[in-house]
Amino acid sequence: MADRFRLARRSQGMTSSPVRDILKILSRNDVISFAGGIPDAELIDRDAFHAAFDHVLTNNGRRALQYSATKGEPELLDQIAARLSRDLPTTPDHVQVLSGSQEGIYLVGQVLIEPGDVVLVEQPTYLAAIQAFALAGAQLIPVKTDDHGVLPAALEEAIEQHQPKFVYLIPTFQNPTGRTMDAARRQAVADVLVRTGTPLVEDDPYGELRYSGERVAPIAALPGLGPQTILLNSASKVMAPGVRIGWLRAEGPILRTIEIAKQAVGLQTAVTDQLAVARYLDTNDLDDHIRRIAAVYRERRDAMYTGLRSVLPDTASTTNPEGGMFLWVDLRGSVDTAANLNRAVEQGVAYVPGPAFYASDPNPATMRLSFVTNTPETIAEGVRRLGATFGWPKAAPSR
Repeated sequence: MADRFRLARRSQGMTSSPVRDILKILSRNDVISFAGGIPDAELIDRDAFHAAFDHVLTNNGRRALQYSATKGEPELLDQIAARLSRDLPTTPDHVQVLSGSQEGIYLVGQVLIEPGDVVLVEQPTYLAAIQAFALAGAQLIPVKTDDHGVLPAALEEAIEQHQPKFVYLIPTFQNPTGRTMDAARRQAVADVLVRTGTPLVEDDPYGELRYSGERVAPIAALPGLGPQTILLNSASKVMAPGVRIGWLRAEGPILRTIEIAKQAVGLQTAVTDQLAVARYLDTNDLDDHIRRIAAVYRERRDAMYTGLRSVLPDTASTTNPEGGMFLWVDLRGSVDTAANLNRAVEQGVAYVPGPAFYASDPNPATMRLSFVTNTPETIAEGVRRLGATFGWPKAAPSR
């Protein structure tokens, strides 16, 4: 039967997320997945969340199960504002609660982008942001980067040439590369953005997951950037992804426009989840929890980085992130990681091919690997299976 629905032009080129597609095929228990950026479920504080939900439903059940305001529950807005204020003075009026920060990326695209508008992004960048902004009709222009993030001179040149609607950056433990802008680079980027008056959308879902190096505040916290930045955060990576709580911080009329757009998408974020997260934050030491999981993730990062360096060809490179969830491997040469993915799954290991993270001119020899879900022993075996997949001569035979 013919499909009688005629797709809008903006949706005709839509493609599914490679990460989601890979997760669907990983039902085999013998496949080690380095694909998804998924927190280790064993490290989620289930008892604390059980107590939080129980308290909410026992003491405030009628409110928790009812419709509510789109902006967010007052208790949670207060908690979020307090955490953000450690870097950037923030009141609840600056905050919009989201159903995960991914919703915020989508809403930003819908309220800011008109078909043909230019958005400047890092090369590579977060693949779901590419999807969301492209769906809104954006022309995504990549800006040159190095190991410290986007290059300020290249950014200024791109702004002058393209007059973008905004710049989208992930300066801390970037997805997919794991790279972090140091303080000097952040200041240089901020100077460009303030001087040119260019809005910034700063995505910071991983910023609290630091394992080494010195902490750096968001770019939004630098002088002059607060009023022209939309800052996105999430509870998914440090608390629990299943509660689907994220938020954004902004100033001025844009907040009200985003709130109205969210009303059209889903009315509100789940009140039960909001109140439970607020209760969790009120009765638990989140910073202490982050320190505990960071110690585990640090060991796993080290295991993956050390394991890869021991087997990769001398011509290949890999990042060694100070935090977050991902390493980025560039095999260089004529290797095609997308073409080798099925072979990798047959060997019992999965990754995300790098080309999905490029707005244009993808590098087929790249891949993203997540280290947080697996133990060091499992990571070692997974690295051996990668070696068998690509025929790395230094790799031990896969068992």
